[in-house]
Amino acid sequence: MHEGTGDGQAGLKRQLRLHDLVAYGLAYIAPVAPLSTLGLVWQASGGLIALSYLLGGLCMAFTAASYAVMVREVRTAGSVYGFARHVLGPMPGFIAGWVILLDYLLIPAFVYLVMAVALGQLMPGVDRAVWIVLLCAFTTGVNWFGVRSTATVSSGSVVVQVLVMGGLMTLAAVVSVHRHGAAGLGLAPFMHGAPDWSAVLAGTSICVMSFLGFDAVSTLAEDTADRSGRTLGRAILLVLLVATVLFVAVAWILGNAMQGMRFTSIDAAAYEMTGQLGGPWARILLAWFYAVLVGFTNALPMQVGVARVLYAMGRDRQLPAAFARLHPRYNTPHVAMLVSTAISLAVALWLRDALDQLAAFVNFGALFGFSLLHVCVLVHFARHPGRRNIALHVASPLLGIAVVLAVLAGMNRSALVLGLVWLGLGLAWWGLVLARQDRSLSPVKGDPFA
Repeated sequence: MHEGTGDGQAGLKRQLRLHDLVAYGLAYIAPVAPLSTLGLVWQASGGLIALSYLLGGLCMAFTAASYAVMVREVRTAGSVYGFARHVLGPMPGFIAGWVILLDYLLIPAFVYLVMAVALGQLMPGVDRAVWIVLLCAFTTGVNWFGVRSTATVSSGSVVVQVLVMGGLMTLAAVVSVHRHGAAGLGLAPFMHGAPDWSAVLAGTSICVMSFLGFDAVSTLAEDTADRSGRTLGRAILLVLLVATVLFVAVAWILGNAMQGMRFTSIDAAAYEMTGQLGGPWARILLAWFYAVLVGFTNALPMQVGVARVLYAMGRDRQLPAAFARLHPRYNTPHVAMLVSTAISLAVALWLRDALDQLAAFVNFGALFGFSLLHVCVLVHFARHPGRRNIALHVASPLLGIAVVLAVLAGMNRSALVLGLVWLGLGLAWWGLVLARQDRSLSPVKGDPFA
């Protein structure tokens, strides 16, 4: 693929390798991600939190396989937008990009809000809006200097997060066994009695957000040193595998520790649980850790991902061309970054007291985009039957679509309404602006199949 934008501009620098991509994906996901929605998933699933995370990982496995396939076929920075535009055509491509933007624009807002909740445990007298604005300013400052600075910060953050999660899991396991013996690490978080599958799917629809990040690795297609897409595909699969093993283990151990507990705030359940396990000092320590390290570093790769999608859509004239501008010194899509950050900030401030609603809104965009991704795999290899693998290119995407539809069926109704409204706005932009200005068929920059 050519590194230019096709209009004389320099393209993104190809400098990232496998370890950079894996660090980026894990930092995007965050090894401590289950803590941010621990109470929400616990409540929605009726306590079957480990089962919800296991199903979430299995759901995402089909999607990760489709991403790994498509990044070798279509090598652009636009993720699902690039895949759908090249395989399905201009309009489906635009809709895919538009819908996935709902995910990429809102997930930084979610992280800003999670950090504000953590700091609220330490300084309850300070409004959440203050912390949201400070985090937003920090991430923009770091990402302004390029993707290499983001990768460096991400690697260090991932290591520390894994160590802290290991410590919390050890504390929970020791306390649970001390209080309940061998039963303290039983299978209750996976199954107890006859499960309410509608509740489990509702929990899964929330915890799916914890896995979002392996897909964002695909937005770095034009930042990756290996042009073949193989390294990118391996990174996507590795990120999901590591995250799934860690999240299920965390949900199992913490789910056992939560048995019989009562929480005054579902949003802050992780901190209340930690306080009940280790005392007030443990609760305060976790809040400081989450707010200072996780909050300030987890939002970095999220901001990079959404900027890359806006960059690709602006370069193809599907959104204002200003989004395709690169900073002359730092080679970053700075206009796209500033606009996306402003939107994420506004949403975080608007929904600062509605964490559960924001989580549901994020997931709609991701799941809808994933369904279009699977369609891309089916269509692309139907056109190339000689290269088609029935298991990987037919069975896997079909199962992926079925799983996505099942999770969507258990989603919060207001999230579905917002998603449909966002989709309607996208269709209106297509019909009233792109089609009328003859930009709907604008050629894609570079050669994605090279």
